[in-house]
Amino acid sequence: MKAMKLNKTVSSCLLRLLKPYSSSFHWTSTMAASAKTSEGMKTVDESDVGISCFISQLPGFRGILKQRYADFIVNEVDMDGNVVRLTSLDVSPEMDVKEEDKRRSSDDVPQSYASAIESFRSLCSASDAERMETLVNQVTSGAEDEISPVVLDPSSDKSKRTAIHNFVKEKFKFLVTDTVDGPDPSSKRIRVRVNSGNAGGKRSKKRKERGDKPFDSRGSEHWPAGVGKFLKFHLYKENKDTQEALGLIGKMLGVQPKSFGFSGTKDKRSVSTQRVTVFKQQANKLAALNKRLFGIKVGDFCLVKEGLLLGQLMGNRFTITLRGVVADSEETIKKSAESLGKDGFINYFGLQRFGSGSVPTHHVGAALLKGEWKEAVDMILDPREINEAREYYKETGDIDGTLRQLPRYLVAERAILQCLKKCPGNYLQALKGIPRTLRMMYVHSYQSYLWNNAASLRVQKYGTNQVVLGDLVSTKVDDAKRIVGSLNSEQKENSEEALDCDQLDDTAVVDLPGERSDLVKVVGIEDVEAGTYPTSDIVLPLPGSRVIYPSNDIAEIFHDLAKKDGISLTESIHGVKEFSITSMTGGYRRVFQKPIDFEWELLTYTDSNKPLAETDLDRITMEKPVDKVGSAEETESDSNQPESCETDLKDSEQTQLALKMALTLPSSCYATMAIRELLKTSTSVAYHKTLN
Repeated sequence: MKAMKLNKTVSSCLLRLLKPYSSSFHWTSTMAASAKTSEGMKTVDESDVGISCFISQLPGFRGILKQRYADFIVNEVDMDGNVVRLTSLDVSPEMDVKEEDKRRSSDDVPQSYASAIESFRSLCSASDAERMETLVNQVTSGAEDEISPVVLDPSSDKSKRTAIHNFVKEKFKFLVTDTVDGPDPSSKRIRVRVNSGNAGGKRSKKRKERGDKPFDSRGSEHWPAGVGKFLKFHLYKENKDTQEALGLIGKMLGVQPKSFGFSGTKDKRSVSTQRVTVFKQQANKLAALNKRLFGIKVGDFCLVKEGLLLGQLMGNRFTITLRGVVADSEETIKKSAESLGKDGFINYFGLQRFGSGSVPTHHVGAALLKGEWKEAVDMILDPREINEAREYYKETGDIDGTLRQLPRYLVAERAILQCLKKCPGNYLQALKGIPRTLRMMYVHSYQSYLWNNAASLRVQKYGTNQVVLGDLVSTKVDDAKRIVGSLNSEQKENSEEALDCDQLDDTAVVDLPGERSDLVKVVGIEDVEAGTYPTSDIVLPLPGSRVIYPSNDIAEIFHDLAKKDGISLTESIHGVKEFSITSMTGGYRRVFQKPIDFEWELLTYTDSNKPLAETDLDRITMEKPVDKVGSAEETESDSNQPESCETDLKDSEQTQLALKMALTLPSSCYATMAIRELLKTSTSVAYHKTLN
């Protein structure tokens, strides 16, 4: 940690800004009530989700989190420990991939497909074979008109549909397939159409001319051999979530969202930079989008062999600015910052884990675990402050009218209503219509709720500075064997599906892989006496079928809380595996976390709209942030003092104090929980709006 050193003149500047602050830094009932009513409706409070303890007993101080989205800068850290930054918007000459001639259709479409059609008859009905033969003949005859797709007969046999997909992919390379809904929830239909990337001339239509047909996500069919099939680039975005940004880029490129790969979502209200991969796309096409994109930039292009998957990151580097800082003294701020760097914070799942609406996601998760499908749907569609569409649905039951009003970013709500329109009253099927990664978020948040409460009990009973008999600890293994922020199997299987990034974060459900039981052990008396394990090795489980629990009384809270909610952690009361905690592997998470490469400094400012931290785009455009008032590197020489110190402080009412910090955290950690340890106040958006 880099401690701050201030010279006498700068210290005198700061002293004029420091003000008396209440000795009680907990979120008082008055402040809580104000925050809860500021939006007209109650939001999730930290105490509601088990967040109640601190490591240090130092007093906190006032500071506003995310007053501006640029006060929260996030840079991804890749698996090699490199901080991901946007350094260039240009495309290097070696990135100019020469595609094969797209007009050589005679090479792509052989003269006769009679034998392939005959083989296809063994996979499908006679009518489907005739449809396919007609489509193939249209393509091979060189028809100039737009060729309409064909839709095969409905089938509930997934293995049969898979065989058809694979057959078409292998035998008819100029065609592509996808799956559409059948006449009932149990069946699907395969749609076959001309590969837009392989069809030149008049069959290559713009999006408007093709209506609502989805774009092919396979990229160019003319990609040369010997080069990586995935284009990796750095995505820089301001005040946008990951899925929103990629959705815009995808529309401009004409590719589906699942064409993109990324290792984690980033906070919407932030400035963030992360890696993204896309299949078989030219770098110059993406670079050309920079002129059309607002609040989004792409750059640092390179070709790679594999696409990114969720969880493939070591962590994130945060640059956080707390504005409007008010403290009893400079010493209060200094001691709090030093304590955070030295002792860390309790590794709670932050409020983001539990959603931003009036119905916490772990309440929905509890309903799913109990098999209460209608109750879960009602909670997801519950009217709240985000928009008026839910209220309209509650009053009228008009699904079509509600869908017209419902914003497209509310993925879960739209999916439920679309399914209920097709299958009225089938609430389980409606829940399954939500993209799997998103619907599993509800169950995962309930695991997080249990974990938070267990962590608080562990701190209340045994403190933060000792390992006690019965604790669970991670054992000493090689770093190569540690999977930081690994995803559990349920997430890995569906990493390509859309995420509701307004509710999800880039953290993994587990910190250590649940299937590796050798990574944890119960502390015995010999371990306590020998002092074998430090407190940083203490872990607690996220409930599942493959975890073990502490052998002391901390284990009881998991079962007691679940029982209170009518849930068993050892058996399922329904047969839907994905909503059963006994069908999940579970995992482990460290109780205490220290920030890595922690730095901090105090700044003064008079303009609340002026940025106090430099972003990647600032560095590229050579824009400089506000001058520093004091920093770790500052010397005692007066020549290093900002010239504006005395003039800025002439009007002390306008000059304010800010604390800027930089820290790296593993992907399974929440920066807001580090801030909470520092300020000793709530991290809820509602509370910080009251400070604003």
